[in-house]
Amino acid sequence: MTLAREGWLGREAAHQQRADALTAEHRARSARGEKHPVWDFLFTYYGYKPAQLRRWHPGAGVELADAAERASWRWYSPGASDDAVVPDAAAFAREKPELAGLVERMLRRTASRPGQFGCFGLHEWAMVYRAEEHRHPVPLRLGQAGTDAVVESHDLRCTHFDAFRFFTPEAVPRNRTALSRDEQPLFEQPGCLHAGMDLYKWAMKLGPLIPGELLLDAFELARDIRLLDMQAAPYDLSAWDVVPVPIETADGKSEYVRRQRGFAERGTALRSALLTAWFGDGARAAA
Repeated sequence: MTLAREGWLGREAAHQQRADALTAEHRARSARGEKHPVWDFLFTYYGYKPAQLRRWHPGAGVELADAAERASWRWYSPGASDDAVVPDAAAFAREKPELAGLVERMLRRTASRPGQFGCFGLHEWAMVYRAEEHRHPVPLRLGQAGTDAVVESHDLRCTHFDAFRFFTPEAVPRNRTALSRDEQPLFEQPGCLHAGMDLYKWAMKLGPLIPGELLLDAFELARDIRLLDMQAAPYDLSAWDVVPVPIETADGKSEYVRRQRGFAERGTALRSALLTAWFGDGARAAA
């Protein structure tokens, strides 16, 4: 596929406008020097700046006509005509073979598994279990004793290493599985909120191989999941108008699972779209 200059410039402008709208509140808070316990995560934990989110790419194999200004961009190769360029998946794989292999394994293996929906967001509770200091300078909704009691009355079933690694030492042995970085692709599953948020990370790492529209879809999914993640957390976020989902109750669990399933469905569709954009038909066997 080749996009004429007028066409791809229009898509680029639409992408930039959408990205600016998605990051407007964060940029305004940053200018005022304000912190936010919910939304800053999308920019601090993942480490990508609004300017990076704003950069549009067409996706692997999509040629941009009359795009000489992109000739020096990373992982772009010359197209079929003068001044045409195309994002090159093969160039990415040659330069970043380990990263390419990791991202593909994470996407394909996660997609191959059924979702699990019995964790109830207790990873955030395990991060403050029996802790004197907490990752967020925010009071606990049930206090320390009440928070510890919730952890002790539940089975911890976290499958996401990047959540598990923040468990307190006392919470680690309570998890059903001892997770490790090397074995992360073996346990990641589509019901996990953080696996859904990480689709934004993988899309960003693939750079020009992913259409800008899909990148922003991934960011929006991460944003929506982040809200539930913190609504279900043990923190009292009323000062930021965050209404809790009390997972220590039957009604709270029910609401959490209902929304978790919806995010899993969105993540499954997006995971498939990322693979299709990267590999064309998305039909390669799992690594």
